[in-house]
Amino acid sequence: MAIQIFGTSKNFDVKKAERYFAERRIAVQKIDLKEKGISKGELENVVSLLAKKAGSRADAIEMLADKKAKDYASFAYLDDGDKFEKLLENPALLAQPIVRNGKEVATVGYQPEEWKNWN
Repeated sequence: MAIQIFGTSKNFDVKKAERYFAERRIAVQKIDLKEKGISKGELENVVSLLAKKAGSRADAIEMLADKKAKDYASFAYLDDGDKFEKLLENPALLAQPIVRNGKEVATVGYQPEEWKNWN
């Protein structure tokens, strides 16, 4: 299992996700969104994985947006095509944590019920 956690070190849900995997002795790779951001390829992969559950790419991108972020107002009124680019250029708009299990499954937020089914 290759678990990646995208988030910032100050986010409470990111800390809970790290603790969840640490308690189960599952190694994770943490990508700090504040330091490194998220690459276009990684974001594309996460969007495509979430789109399988959400039903559409636009819904997946909406799932990724943190509605409590201070810049959310500038994001909410963009065309669907521009929202992806806005998330890419401003990782502070991303909901946290984004947890990806290889190239198979991804979740947004603290989702231990889903994670326990990952083998």
